[in-house]
Amino acid sequence: MLEVIVEDITRLDVDAIVNAANSLLLGGGGVDGAIHRAAGPDLLAECRKLGGCATGDAKITSGYRLPTRHVIHTVGPVWRGGASGEDDLLASCYSRSLGIARERGLRSIAFPAISTGVYGFPADRAAEIAVKTVARASRESFARIIFCCFSESSAAHHTRALAAFHQIDQLRIAFNSASASFESHCAGPARVPISQPFLPMRIVVGSPKTLPACFKV
Repeated sequence: MLEVIVEDITRLDVDAIVNAANSLLLGGGGVDGAIHRAAGPDLLAECRKLGGCATGDAKITSGYRLPTRHVIHTVGPVWRGGASGEDDLLASCYSRSLGIARERGLRSIAFPAISTGVYGFPADRAAEIAVKTVARASRESFARIIFCCFSESSAAHHTRALAAFHQIDQLRIAFNSASASFESHCAGPARVPISQPFLPMRIVVGSPKTLPACFKV
C-alpha cells in the first residue's frame, strides 16, 4: 500500500521513518530537528557513532522515544540547477532507505519529502522521483509505504505523481495482457510476460486530524 498523508512524521507508528538528515547526522532544522527533539538525546548519541553519511546514502538507528522502532537517516542533494546529478542522488536516498529496511525485515516505512525544504529541490520533480523509485522497488517487500508530507501542496505533488504512475502501470498491464493474448491466438503459448499488478494506493486528502476523507485508486 502506498499512501500520501499530511502529518507530523514523528507521530507515525511504523517500523521506520526516514529522516532527511545532513551529512553529519547530528540534527538540524526542519524534519531533522523535529525527529531529534522527539526521539530524545539517545538518538544523537547513536548518530555520533555512525561517522556521518554521504549524499544519497542512508544509515539506520533506533527510534528511542518515537513511536517508530527505527529511524533511517538519509542525506538528500542540494539543488544546484539539475545538472549535478541531483535526480540520481535523490533517487538513491529512497532506494538505499528501502534497501536498509528490506535487509532488516521492516514492513512499513514513512518518507518525508526529501530535499524539498532548505535544500531547494523542486517539489514537483522530487515527488515524481520519489514515487517512481519507491513504486518500482517495493512491490513485494513492504506492506505499507507512506509519503508523509508537511503541507497540502507537497501532498498534491505526490498525489499527482502517484496518479500518473498508476495510469502508466495500468497501461503497461493492459498492453502486456493484450500482447500475450495476441501471441496465444497466433502462435500458441504466450511469450510476453505479464507485469505484476500495480500497488494499491490510499491518498489522505489533508491532515488526518482535520480532513479525514480518503479514497483508494
